[in-house]
Amino acid sequence: MTKDSSTTPKSTLELLQSDFKLFLQALWAQLDLPSPTRAQYAIADYLQHGPKRLQIQAFRGVGKSWITGAFVLWTLFNDSERKIMIISASKERADNMSIFLQKLIIETPWLSHLRPTGDDARWSRVSFDVKCSPHQAPSVKSVGITGQLTGSRADLMILDDIEVPGNSMTELMREKLLQLCTESESILTPKQDSRIMFLGTPQTTFTIYRKLAERNYRPFVWTARYPRKQENYEGLLAPQLQDDIDNGAEPWDVTDPDRFDSDDLLEREAAMGRSNFMLQFMLDTSLSDAEKFPLKMADLVVTSVNPSTAPESVVWCSDKSNVIKDLPTVGLPGDYFYSPMQLQGTWNPYTETICSIDPSGRGTDETAATYISQRNGFLYLHEMRAYRDGYSDNTLLDILKGCKKFNVTKLLIETNFGDGIVGELFKKHLQQTKQAIDIEEVRANVRKEDRIIDSLEPILNQHRLICNHDVIRWDFNSNPERPPEERLQYMLFYQMSRMCREKGAVKHDDRLDSLAQGVKYFTDAMAISAHEAMKVARRDDWNDMQSAWLDDPEQAANHMCFGMNLATRKKARQLKTNNSVPTWV
Repeated sequence: MTKDSSTTPKSTLELLQSDFKLFLQALWAQLDLPSPTRAQYAIADYLQHGPKRLQIQAFRGVGKSWITGAFVLWTLFNDSERKIMIISASKERADNMSIFLQKLIIETPWLSHLRPTGDDARWSRVSFDVKCSPHQAPSVKSVGITGQLTGSRADLMILDDIEVPGNSMTELMREKLLQLCTESESILTPKQDSRIMFLGTPQTTFTIYRKLAERNYRPFVWTARYPRKQENYEGLLAPQLQDDIDNGAEPWDVTDPDRFDSDDLLEREAAMGRSNFMLQFMLDTSLSDAEKFPLKMADLVVTSVNPSTAPESVVWCSDKSNVIKDLPTVGLPGDYFYSPMQLQGTWNPYTETICSIDPSGRGTDETAATYISQRNGFLYLHEMRAYRDGYSDNTLLDILKGCKKFNVTKLLIETNFGDGIVGELFKKHLQQTKQAIDIEEVRANVRKEDRIIDSLEPILNQHRLICNHDVIRWDFNSNPERPPEERLQYMLFYQMSRMCREKGAVKHDDRLDSLAQGVKYFTDAMAISAHEAMKVARRDDWNDMQSAWLDDPEQAANHMCFGMNLATRKKARQLKTNNSVPTWV
């Protein structure tokens, strides 16, 4: 009578092959390391049983790269014919992983069957073979993310810390990095058990790991402490941590005390600073992005802007009732537009209205024109126009039509492009259209990113920039013929929310540069206090009323009954004077 195979005890070899966690424990013992911690076992379980495409985000020091290196050996331990590629941000880091694996194969007795026997086997830090059938591709190959990827083939691809501050500081750099990551799909062999794994720590909200999650690379996030705000992780916490929270785990308790206890984490937080700790150990990028990207859409005041008059003061408020929900937002998560809480004082004409122009040639850049008015230290953004045909006659004439619409008195033109030729072309068209508009040329000699932020951040922080609803709608609907990912780059408010002080922060900044140039022109006007101006206006109104009651009580009473303000009273007195009988008759 034969024994049931299901009841036959598995050998040690079979146990190691069937469960990566046991393999990890045995390998750690071989290296004289403590037993794997709870977080390390959870990562190992996800590596073995996770989906075909996955990513692991875990706090610094948890040992995710070591665990993944062990997973490479376990994969070869089960099937020595597998082909594996290790990709890192730098070639040196990828090579170090390769050397680590070679050393383990040589020094671990129960991995000796993986050692190559033939003299023709590859065995270098770049690539090496285990004991397997001859093949064009090595068993393990290491390469940097910017190295030669094309032409390679692999059954398992491991991309270890490919996003680092040096290659992900700007949107353009992240787009390039993401494009390199997509190359892995063409390298992966079309087998049922082929897999791609990403390991790393996100640097900002715009991390490529977020975009990879949108492309079905399922994330696994393990923080050093239970987070206080779960919504910052968008439901991507490791299932074990989520179960702990559901069962009553206290926020900010340590998730893996065998790795880092509370005192150790407190010391690290004190040494690193809160922002770095939240980034490196809590994987929470909200604080980092709030500091890095200073231009917030929430600091704008969004309402309908009158083309000719404005109130004396505009009061901003961030109450939830003031959030404008029907306007499209392309900014950071949680960054919304707000309507004013109150419009105060009488409505009078603007002090000055200008058109700020950032010219460009034909091609991918835009010629942008921004129409801005000022009154009592508040700036009003009426309209913005953008053109892709450089400074053609049609473009310049259309800009001048806008000038006529908003009674513009000055054209502000940047001369870095064309060295003044755009201004000369405008002079020709101004003579033809018979418009009396002054032209002022400005030349920028400060780095663009610093200039834009230094111009816009103070006025936004004081909530003195009032934006017309229509500007936001026009901006979102512009360039409809372009692909969605390209359309975003040309949008004013996308450029605003992504602008930081790193060089090349955004790929296109023409619209934002035009706005910043106009705001900088009004820098002196920003020193005007709206409340002080209102006090002066009320005092002038009171003094005028007193004089009127003394000079002509009947007329003063009529003006008061009709509710006339200072400007209308002066105009009425002027009309009466013009119609009166001359004193010399």
